[in-house]
Amino acid sequence: MGEKNFYSGFVSIVGKTNVGKSTLMNKLIGEKISIVSNKPQTTRNKILTVLTDDESQIIFLDTPGVHKPKSKLSKFMLKTVDQSLKEIDLILFLVEPCEKISDINQNIIEKLKKVSTPIILVINKIDVLENKEQKVLDIKNFYEQYGFKNIISVSALTGENLDELLNTIKKNLKPGPKYFDDDFLTDMPERNIICEIIREKILFFLKDEIPHGCAVEINFFKKRDKKNLIDIEASIFCEKESHKKIIIGRDGNMLKKIGTQARLESENLLGSKLNLKLWVKVKKNWRNNDFYLKQFGYDDKKN
Repeated sequence: MGEKNFYSGFVSIVGKTNVGKSTLMNKLIGEKISIVSNKPQTTRNKILTVLTDDESQIIFLDTPGVHKPKSKLSKFMLKTVDQSLKEIDLILFLVEPCEKISDINQNIIEKLKKVSTPIILVINKIDVLENKEQKVLDIKNFYEQYGFKNIISVSALTGENLDELLNTIKKNLKPGPKYFDDDFLTDMPERNIICEIIREKILFFLKDEIPHGCAVEINFFKKRDKKNLIDIEASIFCEKESHKKIIIGRDGNMLKKIGTQARLESENLLGSKLNLKLWVKVKKNWRNNDFYLKQFGYDDKKN
């Protein structure tokens, strides 16, 4: 198939924290690659996934949620967002169905004004709306002043209108090459995927500030010869001794719960049995330590 009959492009997904960017990307590609939770700042790094069909190849970039920075980690996350707006073919700007533009969304709009890339405004979470048609119309009228290429309302959770969004994305692509093989799904190494799944379970089972002070690192990762089994040893790093006790739980019950759920989901995703062992360690104030940020993969030079 010649390039003139094939369309491709890089599509960045941006928005404030907890607006549904990762859920949307997972739903569009049909696989859970980016972790999700109902807590803000779940995504910390740029995550690339690829959707390929006979006519096109869409490379999605899921980015951290825009928020007010409170640490060096937060600043790294925001820098990742800024970099994702460069050398891109299309931007999806996700917003929630509210009548007032928040300060954070206004900040995002100001950033978007500085780029020449086409932007699709995606109004997510319409599944929670009453009097949906009128509400969506009001929101569209409110945002039309900013000159977005298209405005589409969807529910990433239920899948409503995602076909329309996908078709609109394809219409905004230009003829181009196939950057990745047909079966390529993400550039995340298996080690990183496991780390993110473990971190997602920490976000799910623990409350308040503890999950945001956690990082996960793989210490050992080896596939056994002639066996469908991967041995993995991973460390969960937190910032306080009191947090360590909570993560481990009474008689190790919380750590076992986190490990069991992470193992089951990882096995399903990787198609292999896992022997997963977890340890919890304290690294005080690691979110503001350049050495630890780089160690845990939050390195500006990688973006």
